[in-house]
Amino acid sequence: MTEYTGRGDPKRTLELMWRRRQPGSRGPKLGLDIDTIVKTAIRLADQGGLGAVSMRAVAREVGTSAMSLYTYVPSKAELLDLMSDTALGELSTDYGASGAWREAIEASVRDVWALFERHPWMVQISSARASLGPHTFEAFEAHCGLFDGLGLTAVEISRLVGAIDGFVRGAARDVADARAAARETGVSDDEWWAARAPILEALWSEPEWAARFPTLTRLNAEHAFDQADRKPDDTTTYMEREALDAFELGLACLLDGIEALVARKRSP
Repeated sequence: MTEYTGRGDPKRTLELMWRRRQPGSRGPKLGLDIDTIVKTAIRLADQGGLGAVSMRAVAREVGTSAMSLYTYVPSKAELLDLMSDTALGELSTDYGASGAWREAIEASVRDVWALFERHPWMVQISSARASLGPHTFEAFEAHCGLFDGLGLTAVEISRLVGAIDGFVRGAARDVADARAAARETGVSDDEWWAARAPILEALWSEPEWAARFPTLTRLNAEHAFDQADRKPDDTTTYMEREALDAFELGLACLLDGIEALVARKRSP
């Protein structure tokens, strides 16, 4: 299920993220702070996804009641914004200024990828509405800065950062889905394919198949779907490996496209 940031009260949310809001004067005092609460919620999400995060669950982990927790965070809506922005604070804001811009962009992409690996619940949060916290702006500043000085227009820089973010999020979501499939359905990839393989093989052998799907027939004959380069010690599932390999190839193609754009903009 997709979650959205920005659903809480705008003023209270921004005050909390930018630390302009202090706990209310009413109600019991817990001796806690916002950082402890948010880090606890992130830990719960890392362990069980966003479904494991509730005000009651977080309160239990920090040793208080949900009602007392509201003294610090008004609701789960504001907590989600805080979690998202806090996690983005783990990203680097300095990818070097050596002039090797392609390497710097790739480093930033892999940094975001690693963030999604640590916090897979982040791909459950829609990117349609940013959390607008300080770490969100720091990340955006750093990523836009990677393209500064390459001869691109302001609009092109903004769109490229958005395109890269969309690519990484989509690839990370595919990997997360592949990893969750067996756990959520109770059926492994091998079991899923085994139940369908005999039917597909029968269809594949029919004369009409090659005429209807000529490209797939040729790719299959050339072992496109065999994962021949898979290492013997690779424990990932078939679909997970497909998603991981697609990320690597997609990143290379994306960087090639950006390099071609920069070269075209720099040419007389």
